[in-house]
Amino acid sequence: MKMARAEAPSLRDYIASAPAARFFWHRATSVCFTDLVHGTSLGGQLADLAGRSVLLATASQLTAALALVELDGRARRITVLPPDAEADHLGALIEAAEIDAVVIEHGAPPNAAFDLPVCVACAPSIVPTEIVPPARLRTEWVLLTSGTTGVPKMVMHDLAGLTAAMAVRSPADGAAVWGTFYDIRRYGGLQIFLRAVLGGASLVLSSAGEPVADHLARLARHGVTHLSGTPSHWRRALMSPAIRTIAPRYVRLSGEIADQAILDSLRAVFPQASVGHAYASTEAGVAFDVNDGLAGFPAAFVGCVRDGVEMKVVDDSLRIRSPRTASRYVGAKRSALAEDDGFVDTGDMVEQRGDRYYFVGRKDGIINIGGLKVHPEEIEAVINRHPQVRMSLVRSRQSPITGSIVVADVVLKSEEESAPTRQIQVKDDILKLCRDALPRHKVPAAISFVPTLAVAATGKLARRYG
Repeated sequence: MKMARAEAPSLRDYIASAPAARFFWHRATSVCFTDLVHGTSLGGQLADLAGRSVLLATASQLTAALALVELDGRARRITVLPPDAEADHLGALIEAAEIDAVVIEHGAPPNAAFDLPVCVACAPSIVPTEIVPPARLRTEWVLLTSGTTGVPKMVMHDLAGLTAAMAVRSPADGAAVWGTFYDIRRYGGLQIFLRAVLGGASLVLSSAGEPVADHLARLARHGVTHLSGTPSHWRRALMSPAIRTIAPRYVRLSGEIADQAILDSLRAVFPQASVGHAYASTEAGVAFDVNDGLAGFPAAFVGCVRDGVEMKVVDDSLRIRSPRTASRYVGAKRSALAEDDGFVDTGDMVEQRGDRYYFVGRKDGIINIGGLKVHPEEIEAVINRHPQVRMSLVRSRQSPITGSIVVADVVLKSEEESAPTRQIQVKDDILKLCRDALPRHKVPAAISFVPTLAVAATGKLARRYG
């Protein structure tokens, strides 16, 4: 297969232009990633990866971050394997992406499931190297989508599209420290990794299984200035007293609907910070940022071209056309990503109210109540308005009469609100909010107070229906 030569900078080029001593900070260790200009974390087999289609399958985000810098511009293709990928799907993914090499964790035993010609170990350290880089390639980036059953879909990006919404470092950016609750092997986390590299900033990586308070303490210790996560990430963080130990200049939300309650809560905790929410998806790329403190987005964004991005709404579904979208699905059966007119159907449903559009839920997340459609997220946004509610999850429960009814699991902000007598009052208040704002069939038939809600590896609420 003919390999395209690079016409734009690689990640290594951005590293070379970064201020000295920029770090990837992980839970147990850290690495000065600017040392990669004169070294490698991939050992003596670095040259073996040139021109190959590489599966990035390291266990740690730290080694994943180092390997991404080294592979971009060297490998023909990088397929980024998220930590929650099913082992049973590896064979299908390897075949679809034409993978012929794998990067694993230093010290990890070779995985027989890979069965690939080249297996290279990545270490959480950088050693000097005399290897002369090959001619730089325009590396293809393959990312796995989430939210599907069976073998995940894979989409093709390149570095130019992944970074099209980002500004390259200016001299004033050198003191920035990015942090994220995401895993960088998913689209949302990868965006923050790339923002840090292009911005000449250090990055505090998250760690699976790390208590929220410990993660916040690490963010504080390293002086985080820019912090990103899903609304669910942020709601969990706001439940920890350690949230008061950080003072970011910029707070960013993406990945889920950012309702007014979470935006107002973050503004109250970080009054000096700029609070913004972004819309992006693995297929459609980054579409826009909203920084006016309000949920939803201006209706003026639709029907025009802004920063190369064009949006339209068809049957209440948001559709996007831009140079930031993935070029195609990977695999013979999934070659068409955009429609004939170049728009990608995001599957995210919106509703216009006045001069603003609001997200109401996913097309594939609708639940049926007596033949009527219900978006769980729309009801959650109402419940979350209650001053004592930290977060909520709406789902359906079987009913012999209507087939399904709406029920809600609710996490309260303080333990004192959990007293039985107080719960009765809060429940009545929530139901009144819902009755005042929603049609009758969307009002929860039952409300349960729970200590916590499960968050999936993607950072989104783990939803279940039925």
